[in-house]
Amino acid sequence: MAQARTTMVEDPLERIERLASESAVVIFSISTCCMCHAMKRLFCGMGVNPMVHELDEDPRGNELERALMRLLGASSVVPVVFIGGKLIGTMDRVMACHINGTLVPLLKDAGALWL
Repeated sequence: MAQARTTMVEDPLERIERLASESAVVIFSISTCCMCHAMKRLFCGMGVNPMVHELDEDPRGNELERALMRLLGASSVVPVVFIGGKLIGTMDRVMACHINGTLVPLLKDAGALWL
């Protein structure tokens, strides 16, 4: 009798958690989104090399986007930024941290910035 093969499919929230912990800075993005591009430029301009996960280039990207919506409690989510494995939020939250001076310490604590 042949054994049935089961494929383990990772839960979208678990996958987000795993991906978010793989680099000091992780951005969930859509490749054609201008706000996502601005977020990537912000970090690169600061000397940070974020891991960017393009949802529109992932076969399960729609599932991840829905999971991010649930996580944030919002209908529009990209870009979503994690620093040091912790959810920071979307563009407005990251820009608020940048303006109030808390972004650089977060990046330093995560090992993404050495200055």
